[in-house]
Amino acid sequence: METQQQTWQNMNGKIFQHSITQLVEEAIIREQANGHRLKVCVGSDSHVYGDAISYATAVVFIREGKGAFTFIRKEREIQSISIKERMLNEVNKSVEIAYAICSVLDTYGVEMEVHADINTDPDFKSNVALKDAMGYILGMGYVFKAKPFAFASSNCADMMV
Repeated sequence: METQQQTWQNMNGKIFQHSITQLVEEAIIREQANGHRLKVCVGSDSHVYGDAISYATAVVFIREGKGAFTFIRKEREIQSISIKERMLNEVNKSVEIAYAICSVLDTYGVEMEVHADINTDPDFKSNVALKDAMGYILGMGYVFKAKPFAFASSNCADMMV
């Protein structure tokens, strides 16, 4: 499996040279100093393009009553896998980031949700991974959200993949 360099950017394409942990801490300090109450939602999405899978992971900061902003990481992998494995790869990418930033969020009292781009309706292909994804996220101690409530993955990450 081949993975490109991982960097973080905003929705406008501005590239950041810092780790996600540092970006999150700086954002929390700045936003709380401006009086904003925050919640963070982490989610990933993917699209298949021939023999490549493009992934995007979004860390969404919600300012209560004052909008939101996002940090995005994009990755591209060359592989052929099942829909279930791809959905679980998305969840794993989200959990990896949630784990990396959870101690910073705890330090500043910021709540976090992990969003999975998996449909709760069994008529959709992604549903095959729902129970595994839910178990993984809840087992890690995070709040779990699936479609239609998983906007970090199904909207923010989806726009960038």
